[in-house]
Amino acid sequence: MKKLLTVLVALFAFVALASAQPRALGVRAGWGGEISYQHTLGAENFLEVDAGWTAGSVNFAAAYDFQIAPVGPFGFYAGPAADLWIVNEGGIGLGVGGQVGLEYIFDAIPLQISLDWRPMFNVVPSTGFGWQGVGLGIRYMF
Repeated sequence: MKKLLTVLVALFAFVALASAQPRALGVRAGWGGEISYQHTLGAENFLEVDAGWTAGSVNFAAAYDFQIAPVGPFGFYAGPAADLWIVNEGGIGLGVGGQVGLEYIFDAIPLQISLDWRPMFNVVPSTGFGWQGVGLGIRYMF
């Protein structure tokens, strides 16, 4: 279990640091809490990688988001996502789904606020729809 967790953390870190583009680091809170990292890919798309916790489990999520309708400092985005969680008793779960959200980027300070929903269809250990993925994110841009 420790080896799997180490490999997953290393994989997410490698993906997050793959290129020198604008990025943001902060927290995302909702059903649980997450440390959130965004990495811009190209002109308008970005990768979001989160590591967090909920009652009784640790989770890792990744989403590839497309900017749908940027309007001034606001941006509407959506894209595919995946979620992996490890339950305290040693069980592992996997979900696939998407993420849709709205973000606001401040002009005067390097701060970004987002509100998004990450619904998941759980495929391991059993199938089912997870609707509770609403989160409020606050990230420092660098």
